[in-house]
Amino acid sequence: MKQQPHAVVIGGGIGGLTAAIGLHESGWSVTVLERAASLEPVGAGIGLAPNSQRALDVLGLGNEVRALAAWQGDGGMRAQNGRWLVRTSAAEAEAAYGGSLVMLHRATLVDLLVSALPEGALRTGTRARLTDPGGTDRPAVVATDDGDTEADLVVGADGIDSAVRTALFPAHPGTVYAGFTAWRFVIPAPDRAFAPHETWGRGGVWGTQPLKDGRVYAYATARLPEGGRAPDDEKAELERRFSGWHEPIPEMIAAVRAEDVLRNDVRYLPTPLARFHRGRVALVGDAAHAMTPSLGQGGNQAIEDGVVLAHHAAPGNDLAAGLAAYSADRVPRTTEIVRRAARASRVTHLTGAPLIAVRNTLVSAASRLGPNFIMRGFASIADWRPPRAPYAAGTATGAPEPSTEAADREPVQR
Repeated sequence: MKQQPHAVVIGGGIGGLTAAIGLHESGWSVTVLERAASLEPVGAGIGLAPNSQRALDVLGLGNEVRALAAWQGDGGMRAQNGRWLVRTSAAEAEAAYGGSLVMLHRATLVDLLVSALPEGALRTGTRARLTDPGGTDRPAVVATDDGDTEADLVVGADGIDSAVRTALFPAHPGTVYAGFTAWRFVIPAPDRAFAPHETWGRGGVWGTQPLKDGRVYAYATARLPEGGRAPDDEKAELERRFSGWHEPIPEMIAAVRAEDVLRNDVRYLPTPLARFHRGRVALVGDAAHAMTPSLGQGGNQAIEDGVVLAHHAAPGNDLAAGLAAYSADRVPRTTEIVRRAARASRVTHLTGAPLIAVRNTLVSAASRLGPNFIMRGFASIADWRPPRAPYAAGTATGAPEPSTEAADREPVQR
């Protein structure tokens, strides 16, 4: 009997877990090595667009995610003084994107992904290092404190500071600072109702999004020098920077505890990798294409990566050809999204009052041309389809799409 091929996933984040589930379901034996002692994602939310929901449908997890998440309702974009620049509705989003945007806590998503892994596949508190990417004539080798492990396939899912990426492509320049820092926190929802919104102010952004469990996810960004920290605490820094913005922003800041505010400088990969594989190793998520959060697609693209990799690396197929097909599918799409996210970041972090006024006027004017005009750019991201069925997020209702040739459908490249 032929031995089951073994895949080692380095990193237990969203992309690594998705890849592990997809590979397991396609016939691989999988081991996920995570250096942290436990998988406890930081207190932040994640928005899942229809593209990643369709990918999760392929794994049989899409309906569970939609049941756990808050479906994004009517909302839009606002100016710093509270004036609505763009109003959007859930119905318009469904029509434009082929499905709804949903929001949930990262920990909720990670817990769901872990529950879909085979028993014993996840090893936390395990440092792992790629020592040999392998080739057609030899396995890849991963070193841990317990010794070396040979693998038929290694998935580098070790995040923005990926050591696997550096090992594969040592000449690549790596990440750069995007010019702004980000704060995130989750608090109980206030008593009064509010519409989900993202506010574009002077040199920064604020977002307030409800979660299904009665909490609110808030995030903020501001143009600042790299490596800075508040002289007191990050809640006080938020108060200094955002307390003069419209409600419910001051209310959100007042409600959070200082120790629950997370701050991280935003970095990304402006120089795209020529490919996401070498030897028997493939990169997914931030290790492959770290992007700014301006389009909310970082985690979404990691989920897409995992499903597409599992599709092309099916046991019994030629692995070298499968990894080449994976890169061919993913590099053009993610490169374009990284670039679009960087452009969006520059627009949302303008500091000059005249430029901000022009930006806001243009956004408002565009919104009056109709919701599809504003949403058209993001629709070309959200309308992606996985390389195989089934997926349910292709319709506004979430019901499975009728399909006769969906199993042969390749991902749409934009």
